[in-house]
Amino acid sequence: MGNKNKTISFRVNEDAFETLREIAEERDISLSAVFRDYVDTLVAHDGQVEAVPEHELEQLRSDDDAEPFPPTVEVPKSFVREHERLELEAEHLREQLEEHKEYVTYLQERLEADDEEIIHLEDLDRDDDEAVRLGSDDGTSYR
Repeated sequence: MGNKNKTISFRVNEDAFETLREIAEERDISLSAVFRDYVDTLVAHDGQVEAVPEHELEQLRSDDDAEPFPPTVEVPKSFVREHERLELEAEHLREQLEEHKEYVTYLQERLEADDEEIIHLEDLDRDDDEAVRLGSDDGTSYR
């Protein structure tokens, strides 16, 4: 069926929460995006991610002539918001599709359960010699 997002929840103390919130504000993203970024980085590097204090990170950056770690890419806030909006819209469309599938299934089951003879209108055009009476539950019939 495809990838489905899963929810992870855990508790942190107030100080850690405030620090995480500051990081999110600094990066101008949502708090949940901070966690998604961390998880994405962790998965991308096969769990080989190490959290180091900022002062040590600066030292690591100056010691290496290679690319800085972690690699950074600046993305406009509007892009992030649009991406989040599209994710919500896609989820809504998936829900609507599921509802339509359930309704089609319901109609098919109802059609199969109906024992009355089904006459297709295009078949009526071919058989002009034979008159067909159509009736309804209230006793009214049509010719």
